[in-house]
Amino acid sequence: MSDWKFIPGTENELGFLTFNVVEKVNLFTKPTLFQIIIDNLTHYQENKNLIIAGYIIMPNHMHIFCAGSEKYKLKETIHLFKHSTTSEIIKELQSLMRYKDIAIFQKTAKYSNKKTDYKIWSESDHPNIVTSKQMFDRLLSHMHDNPVRKGYVSKPQHWLYSSARNYLFDDHSILKVECIK
Repeated sequence: MSDWKFIPGTENELGFLTFNVVEKVNLFTKPTLFQIIIDNLTHYQENKNLIIAGYIIMPNHMHIFCAGSEKYKLKETIHLFKHSTTSEIIKELQSLMRYKDIAIFQKTAKYSNKKTDYKIWSESDHPNIVTSKQMFDRLLSHMHDNPVRKGYVSKPQHWLYSSARNYLFDDHSILKVECIK
């Protein structure tokens, strides 16, 4: 989608969102937990026309460049994504016997205004509308460098759960990304 139009105010404008795990829990430490996120993003791409132009999944947060469509509003899709990933992650945490993390998510839910048993994701997605190619390039580079700055890898493309490989090598084997060139 190299001819992406940055048009604020349209239903399919490109947003840059950050999903933080509550209490900064290092949740994503096993491939099965990363895969829940990848599978759900793929599901929403295929079934809700979610457009993904970049992403990264870190241990306690994720960033994503995405847009909805006229039929499927981004806000609604993100709400469904958070709900479905929460229930799947809790099931996986139970199978991994990560009871301490489950207890944190239960406690956080107790103090939430919403009626839910578990709360994994913080309320705010810190949304930013991407208004220019320059803004996109700056945020994409910053996002892809995240695991390098944290010392997890020496190069952005070495972090498996990131769109750096999509952009550098046209490798869409983990998640399909609409690369903006």
